[in-house]
Amino acid sequence: MLTRAITGAVFVAVLITSTYFSPFSLFGLYLFFVMIGSWEYLNILYKNSTTTPNRILGVFNAAITFIAFSAEPLLSLTSTPFLAVLLVGIFAVPLLELYSKNNDPFSNITHTLFPTLYVAVPFGLLVLANSYTSKDIFQSELILGFYFILWSNDTGAYLAGKAFGKHKLFERISPNKTWEGSIGGALLAISIAILTGYFFTNLPLWQWAVIGLIISVFGSMGDLAESLFKRSMSVKDSGNIMPGHGGILDRFDGLLIASPFVFAFLLLVNR
Repeated sequence: MLTRAITGAVFVAVLITSTYFSPFSLFGLYLFFVMIGSWEYLNILYKNSTTTPNRILGVFNAAITFIAFSAEPLLSLTSTPFLAVLLVGIFAVPLLELYSKNNDPFSNITHTLFPTLYVAVPFGLLVLANSYTSKDIFQSELILGFYFILWSNDTGAYLAGKAFGKHKLFERISPNKTWEGSIGGALLAISIAILTGYFFTNLPLWQWAVIGLIISVFGSMGDLAESLFKRSMSVKDSGNIMPGHGGILDRFDGLLIASPFVFAFLLLVNR
């Protein structure tokens, strides 16, 4: 328990500091998360299934995808050369599979490419969403607010589930989650989102409230999606990079699904 608490405190401190400090520290940290998270996904498949994805190329493509998304808003670089490299990397996957002599080549191709969509794109979209809501200088208000709302949803769901949980939400995938916990998480998430809107004025208050609802719903579904993957592979954690907390996919499962929906919402209402 002590190890888990210390690891969690250090993680939160590093995440908030790196996000707030500068676009370069945010870029470096997110690139690290993308590479480790992609490796976790591919490595689980490699060790626990008959699929043999190209782990090196899978991580490379995910990294280049994130760089292509974030090069301009975080580094003030054009994304064109990174997009060119990404195209080569993506279409190299089926070409290399021609020579692998595996029994299920298209499963290998699909899973090699999937971290690009599942891990890299959500982090990249969160960066893009933040850039749409910032002024001329770098500000991290949307990303910080996203963290606070996501964490409050998890906390509210845990506390409400412990106190009132009776009706199972998705027992086949996660036996401990309840409808009461989900409702408690949503109420706290929306409350924190509205409170965040009073301090972070980059968005109207109503948009923060909607973002709170989106993160609550799809963040919880992201947790379930990752649980489904781990259960299908018969593993407890995606990795062990964070003692007591598992891997990067374990820590960011909610973000990976919620981020694209937040981006889509902001794109629609602020176009």
